[in-house]
Amino acid sequence: MRIDLLSIFPDFFTSPLDEGIIRRARLAQIIDIRIHNIRDYACDRHQMTDDRPYGGGEGMVMKPEPLAACLKAVPRYGEKHRVILLSPRGPCFSQQQALNYAGLDQLILICGRYEGVDERFTERFVDEECSIGDYVLSGGELAALVVTDAVCRLLPGALGCADSAEKDSFSRNMLKHGQYTRPPVFEGMEVPAVLLSGDHAAVDRHRFVESIRLTMCRRPDLLKGLELSREERKVLKQEGLLTQVEQMQARV
Repeated sequence: MRIDLLSIFPDFFTSPLDEGIIRRARLAQIIDIRIHNIRDYACDRHQMTDDRPYGGGEGMVMKPEPLAACLKAVPRYGEKHRVILLSPRGPCFSQQQALNYAGLDQLILICGRYEGVDERFTERFVDEECSIGDYVLSGGELAALVVTDAVCRLLPGALGCADSAEKDSFSRNMLKHGQYTRPPVFEGMEVPAVLLSGDHAAVDRHRFVESIRLTMCRRPDLLKGLELSREERKVLKQEGLLTQVEQMQARV
């Protein structure tokens, strides 16, 4: 997969893209990430990429010409590609959206700045806008890194373990269960005995039930989209949780 990042601050990405999972995926050629400086496509010698808004108001607006020129210079890769503008106006990014993006051949992420981007550019060139939450950042660079990281770890081979991403929080409308490691006792608190039992079936059951409990407590809204198998419903009934889960699913 290829990801192209368009920004007026290209150095912003240097360190984050050279660390951890993203770095390993790049070295393994699982993902190809290219960074493009929008200022290089400005029309004047001062490399201006913003101007005052028509109609008045505070702040500046990103000009359409440099954005369009930069975008047009990005070669298209594969058959499936999307142009995404990181913007607080877009729908909130989710694990499902990350899965959708991971199925593309190319993702082009445009980092907005200032008061926004000239609407004519958005209407002509942008496939969709994307937000990472109901708050405002100084620019789209941090949001682009969030999207890049979430997508990268879903690509085959990026994590090393084939099904690791499938067990993450939100992958199944549940939060992930608590995790434990050595030592077995920390400040008087013991690791749940079932995790030390060697009984894999019992461990899986424990983790499923704990995921349900945690989701009920912290994110009951997620339960509405949760589909349970017959065996899972049986487990929840035995644990006295099935009725509560059904009531929450009907309520949220």
